[in-house]
Amino acid sequence: MSEQSLLKIIKRWRRYELRGDWSRIPPKTRGFYVLYKKRQKKAEEKFDVIYIGVAGLGKRVRRGIRGRLKRHNNRKEGWTHYSFFEVHDNITREDIRELESLLLSIFRHDSRVRLQNIQKSSRILYNLRQLKMWPSQ
Repeated sequence: MSEQSLLKIIKRWRRYELRGDWSRIPPKTRGFYVLYKKRQKKAEEKFDVIYIGVAGLGKRVRRGIRGRLKRHNNRKEGWTHYSFFEVHDNITREDIRELESLLLSIFRHDSRVRLQNIQKSSRILYNLRQLKMWPSQ
């Protein structure tokens, strides 16, 4: 008998991994990731979110999250750590995109978060917010 998954979407995840250490990311991992900039505040460590991304959306996953992070390592400045969230095999590319859009829309206007993402959110998510989606009661 197989074991019940603890979460419906997330298969497993790692938090605050050091930039350049890709050893804990399985090959061709699908899901999303977060880039952080570590800062020391008094005696405690703080991690500021600077980027939220997704990987493994193709019909055939070639590189996955590890490949995306390596690419960011060569092209993006200002991040020191990352977290990644692997999704279950039954989660579609549309599901992953929807999660990314939701996260971006939540953090886009948070003054504590300085996202470097160019993509803002999704048009579909924006349309769901409009008055026509909320009938009068």
